[in-house]
Amino acid sequence: MAGHSNPRVTPSPSPSAPKSNFLIPAPSEPGKIEMFSPQYYAACTVGGILSCGLTHMAVTPLDLVKCNMQIDPAKYKSISSGFGVLLKEQGVKGFFRGWVPTLLGYSAQGACKFGFYEFFKKYYSDLAGPENASKYKTLIYLAGSASAEVIADIALCPFEAVKVRVQTQPGFARGLADGLPKFVRSEGALGLYKGLVPLWGRQIPYTMMKFASFETIVELIYKHAIPTPKNECSKNLQLGVSFAGGYVAGVFCAIVSHPADNLVSFLNNAKGATVGDAVKKLGLWGLFTRGLPLRIVMIGTLTGAQWGIYDAFKVFVGLPTTGGVAPAPTAEVAKA
Repeated sequence: MAGHSNPRVTPSPSPSAPKSNFLIPAPSEPGKIEMFSPQYYAACTVGGILSCGLTHMAVTPLDLVKCNMQIDPAKYKSISSGFGVLLKEQGVKGFFRGWVPTLLGYSAQGACKFGFYEFFKKYYSDLAGPENASKYKTLIYLAGSASAEVIADIALCPFEAVKVRVQTQPGFARGLADGLPKFVRSEGALGLYKGLVPLWGRQIPYTMMKFASFETIVELIYKHAIPTPKNECSKNLQLGVSFAGGYVAGVFCAIVSHPADNLVSFLNNAKGATVGDAVKKLGLWGLFTRGLPLRIVMIGTLTGAQWGIYDAFKVFVGLPTTGGVAPAPTAEVAKA
């Protein structure tokens, strides 16, 4: 028996040998997750749920004022007066109207957004090959994030439709439980997806900017602002870089996606409304500027917090933080 034990022991590492090139850290370490394994994508998905669901729920009061400023600018003239109107008419509880569809909708969106982004980024890098993946990494970030967001918005759209109706029509429903069936009775099941194309118009540019600019900003921070290599930095410093990179990326995101955000609010609020109606009522300038300062503050904070939470969860399960290193793992994978 002893003579036969060695042949069995030596081949056993061989199936994982090709994978060892994209393990960070080595797979032999207990409690670590293989990069690009099903467990890796599952961890990224859970991180996405936490980062998007919790942050969007936390800024529900800001979102509520923003939506009402977009729908009824005569009544909600500014951020401060908007909060005053809400407080007077609906009380403190009114600030969190629609928090359930917000939490569930953006949790579903976050799961798809981050999980599929990690998948598509790897998939497109492998298709391109190591040299092109390194050369055209920004295009890969853009393509991966756009692909992920197409799926993520299909998950988000029904919740977003109910959320906007609940938030902008106080008598419509108390929340998701009574708002969803009422919405379906009024608009039909397909009405839940009436805002899908404007949602894609808002979210796809937003997410492309969010991921590509984040990856670029973080890489620049490690390259020019921090003297030590990323893998020698403390985890707290890395998470600080993730938050800072996310906040700056969020400012760009808000500007790029704001016109479509105004359209989504307008279309989901008014039955039978069209894009033409929105442009006629808001005007082109209004489409680009109405509610923008508030959205910059909201989305900057939101995006910074999302990247911070997402990378904190990755660190918690033993994975490296996102970005900041040239895509060497891709080249190694291709060699394997």
